[in-house]
This record gives sequence, structure tokens and C-alpha cells, in this order.
Amino acid sequence: MIRATLRGAGVAVVAAVAALSGLAVQASPATAQKKYGPGVTDTEIRIGNIMPYSGPASAYGSIGTTEAAYFRKINDEGGINGRKITFISYDDAYSPPKAVEQVRKLVEQDNVLLVFNPLGTPSNTAIQKYLNQKGVPHLFLATGATKWGDYQNNPWTMGWQPTYQGEGRIYARYILDNYPNAKIGILYQHDDFGRDYLQGLKDGLGDKAKSMIVSEVSYELASPTVDAEILKLRSSGADLFVNITTPKFAAQAIRKVAEIGWKPKHLLVNVSSSVGAVIKPAGFQNAQGIMSVNYVKDPTDPGLKDDPGVKEWNVFIDKYLPGVDKTQSNYVYGYNVARTMVQVLKQAGDDLTRENIMKQAANLKNFDPGMLQEGITINTSPTDFYPIEQERMMKFSGDRWENFGPVLSGAMK
Repeated sequence: MIRATLRGAGVAVVAAVAALSGLAVQASPATAQKKYGPGVTDTEIRIGNIMPYSGPASAYGSIGTTEAAYFRKINDEGGINGRKITFISYDDAYSPPKAVEQVRKLVEQDNVLLVFNPLGTPSNTAIQKYLNQKGVPHLFLATGATKWGDYQNNPWTMGWQPTYQGEGRIYARYILDNYPNAKIGILYQHDDFGRDYLQGLKDGLGDKAKSMIVSEVSYELASPTVDAEILKLRSSGADLFVNITTPKFAAQAIRKVAEIGWKPKHLLVNVSSSVGAVIKPAGFQNAQGIMSVNYVKDPTDPGLKDDPGVKEWNVFIDKYLPGVDKTQSNYVYGYNVARTMVQVLKQAGDDLTRENIMKQAANLKNFDPGMLQEGITINTSPTDFYPIEQERMMKFSGDRWENFGPVLSGAMK
């Protein structure tokens, strides 16, 4: 289990965000009207999570830290209908076997109501069947795999962020509109994460995929570097590089492309677009002109300094995570998804059963968690388990991303 101290807050996240003893409980309807699932009492809601705090994807660990901090904020404000959130977050090291072990512990020993925002396509693939068989909400996954919206076959699983396939289709549309004669070279992670992006890109390119894609090179998560793969892509004659990697390898690829003097048009997937976690380590000078997509606000954008959502986010960060690097988009992501979870719990009222949690998750209407880009809101229904389906193109310039063009849809429907 992760042990992380929230600097300046004076509290350690050790299986829970807050101690529950002695906390005042707000008045609520008569006991007969309450319906509770596992992990719920008049004073507590137990939420489970797994996150790669160690291992090859540990850059994402700050998402879990942010969620823990946000739930502590909610508890400090009195909780949700008088109930405090106990957030139990374990390290799965981005390992599917470890993910299974930790999730079974959350469900069978910690008795959580739901499993919230577990990260990574491999880990979520490993735990999906178990959670659906158990009837445990598997909510707002931190992965954009398309299969998280399959409400018919996996009714207890729901994604949150835009799908990788949808993002791939947006890139394809951009390429066809702006670089119709491009020779495309693709680097992708050899797992479901990488293949989902690749499928969306090919679907979007349609009949032109075979003629435009001149090279596809994969790498393994256990690989030390992707230097050899970058050299292979350059030798293919590609003049447009689609970089489908997780943060560690994204930074390596950006540096290597610059080091060898290769100058393709460069499209980088959103999950590795964090300035703090990827671009800064890769070197700002090496990232100029790289393009990606985004759906969240950039709190460092001078043009958003008076934005109400950005102001509220800054107040939260300064109080609960003081001193963190605000250019790390994980702190925005974790905030947005935690607020979405809180909204579902508020809508559920005193019917905190697993069934009603899923019902409310599938009934979000134009919900704005505060740090989504203008024109993008969260919407779900019993037949739509894709909460966010819109993004905007952006280009890296100087020391930050700059949005351009309209909001685009990569909708799966």
C-alpha cells in the first residue's frame, strides 16, 4: 500500500484519507430510507484504488496523490451528506498480476464500495472480469481503451477520459486535412494501450492507411530505451512521426529525434503530453512544434489566470499539495476525475448501493468538473459509457502548449 505524505497538510495517506473518529455527522433521512452497499455506513464511504506508484509508469503516481488530497478536502468540508471518504490506494507497479492481487484485497478484505480510477490498460484488463463478476463498480478508469465503454458485456465498468481510438481518429483527420501526402512512421507500445491508438489512427486514415504508413515499430514496456526504434523509423523515410508512448519513453523519443537531427512532423499522444513529466525532462528546445490533443485546461496559461475553474484549482493545490509542479497535467487530471466521483456520490444521496452508484455514473448531464476546456463537458447515459469524447489540437511552443482549431469529436457512437 502506498504511503505518501501530503506536504503542508500534515496528514499521511495510509490506506485512508482521513481518520473517521469523532467526526460530526449531518442530519439525514430516517434509517429506513437508507440503502447501503459494502463499505458504507452513516459516517464512511470506502473507495478503493490501484495506481503505479512504482515501476515503469510511476510518473502517473501523482494522479493518486491528487485524488487522495481532493478527498481530504471534501472530508475537511464535512464529507458527502455527512459521510467521510476513506480512500484506500495501493501500488500495483503497472503489473497486471499485482493489480489482480491488490484489487482482490480491496474487495475481499478492505470491503470497498467501488474501485475508482485504476490506471493502465493492462492492469484494468486483468481486473475487469473479476469486478464485473462480483458486481463491483469499476469506475472512471485512467485509460482510454475503447472497451471500457462496452456497457452490454461489462455493465460495471466505465471509462472517463477520451478513448485512444477516438484520439487516433482525430489525428488521422488532422493528417488528411493538412499533410495528405505524408509518409507516416509510428512508434507504439506493444500492448492493448498502443494497439488501441494504432487502430483508431488506421480507422481514421481509411483506405489511405496502407499507402501513407511506411513504418510501424513497437517496443516492450520492459525495454530500457527506444533509441533503436527511433533510428529504424528515421531510416524508413517517414516525414511524420506518430509517437504512441507512455511518459518515460515519450521523453526518450523526443530527445533521440532531436539528437539524430530527424525533423518529422511530430504527433504525441495526450497521455504523454505533460510538460512537467515529459516535455521538461526531454528538453523544451527538443519539443518545439510537437502537436497533440487536449481536453483539460492548462493552469499555467496566462490567458486563463482569471478563469474561475483555474482559480479554484490553484486554491486547492496551494492548500493541499503545496509546492508541486503545476506544469504536471496529472494534477489537473486527478482533480477532474475526483470531482466527477464526488458528483456521482452526491447524486446517489442515501442510496449508496453498488447498483445505484452505477445508475448515477450513467446519468451525468453536462457536468463540468472545473478544469475541462471550454465547450467540453461530461455526459453519460445507460447506453453511453464514454464520459468525454471531445478534444482540441495543440502545439508546443516556447515552454507551453498552445491550443489551435475547434473542439473535435472522436465519438465512438
